[in-house]
Amino acid sequence: MAKILVVDDEQVMRAFLERALRKLGYEVEVASNEQEALELFVPRRFQLVLSDLRMPGSSGLDLLASLLDRDPRIGVVIMTAFGTIENAVEAVQRGAVDFLTKPIELAHLRLVLEKALKASHTQQELERLRPHADTREQLGMLVGRSLAMKRVYNLIDRVAARDLTVLILGETGTGKSLCAKALHQLGERSQGRFQTVDCTALQETLLESELFGHEKGSFTGAHERKRGHFEVANGGTIFLDEIGDAPLAVQAKLLRAIHEREIVRVGGTDPIKVDVRVVAATNCNLEEMVAAGTFRQDLYYRLSPFPIEIAPLRNRIEDLPLLVEHILADVGVPELELAPEAALALEACQWPGNVRQLQNVITRASVLADDGLIELAHLEGVLPELSSASGEDAGDDARRELPVSPKILDLSLREARRHFECFYLERALRVAQGNVSETARRVGMGRASLHDKLNKLGIDPAKFRI
Repeated sequence: MAKILVVDDEQVMRAFLERALRKLGYEVEVASNEQEALELFVPRRFQLVLSDLRMPGSSGLDLLASLLDRDPRIGVVIMTAFGTIENAVEAVQRGAVDFLTKPIELAHLRLVLEKALKASHTQQELERLRPHADTREQLGMLVGRSLAMKRVYNLIDRVAARDLTVLILGETGTGKSLCAKALHQLGERSQGRFQTVDCTALQETLLESELFGHEKGSFTGAHERKRGHFEVANGGTIFLDEIGDAPLAVQAKLLRAIHEREIVRVGGTDPIKVDVRVVAATNCNLEEMVAAGTFRQDLYYRLSPFPIEIAPLRNRIEDLPLLVEHILADVGVPELELAPEAALALEACQWPGNVRQLQNVITRASVLADDGLIELAHLEGVLPELSSASGEDAGDDARRELPVSPKILDLSLREARRHFECFYLERALRVAQGNVSETARRVGMGRASLHDKLNKLGIDPAKFRI
């Protein structure tokens, strides 16, 4: 059931549309102005927005621009009085999918909504299929050919040239800083400074000074005036890494700097205008932190108009050979290759440290490798899965993670077969991102048969979904 947001300053019109739309089978929420609408709006929460053109304060065209900034895929229908159709046409030219003239006839309302929802669905389907046609294996310093990475490339392509604040989400080691650099390099500020602020590495008492600078004598040790990261990044991009670790006391001033585009140095009184693009990243769940009162809700909304999430390595394991190739080239030994047993061992790992952990493992193995080949033995001691599988008391779970362990020969044929089937099907599910139908097609099984097999092996496809 489609969900529609109705925005109109007239209470009678809001009530009329809410009743009419519910009777047509839609879910409805209402707002009386742009501010209320933007507070309710979250990308993908609504399939359509129905907005009046003329409202006190900001107009429907202002709301249209704000909504498209937050979600370029949202469908917006503008309502207008008959005498202002020219304005409605302008709205369509600016990105609205259609318009309605008042007074509104229910039959016409139904047709316009059905048409708008169909157009929105078609656009979303094109967006869904676009990554499948992307043949890139790298964007900036981001590496990967998986569908998960192609989706990231697509989002970067779309938002890089727009001066929106971007929030990058993902586990530690997935490449959030590389994503931020790609946004900077592909944007209009590429000639400006890319300034990184590690919010985890600064003491609370110094973070404000580092961000906004300080005046001479403003505190003990402030022997001269110092420019902060925002001033240094003027004209470029400031990257707030691990923003979830910023103290609450600093978050309020950070909000003002982002919203007002001005800062005040510690110990100073005069506001200083700064022109920066803000990109933030975190491995925390900021929504949970907002609920717990450890992160400001208004700052969260200011940071997250356009989120980009980078999948963990375990959910895009098909990128691993390409990543290994790039890592070996970076450390100066591109001629090195992985032995089949070593390659399978790497694919079986869960990679809690993601690409950063893989980089450390391959760099160490490249030093130990002989005769142009990284063997299984070169990985021992740095892969927990391999170390446990090599021990005398390795259990079933450890054996499952490494089908090529020398210990596999100690298993019965039945246990070895089950062991390999687990590894094989889990890898296929990772590639298909938990889609059982796609996995069945890849492994040459019927969907029902695959479901039965997964149940018998105790494998849950849900854990492989992005």
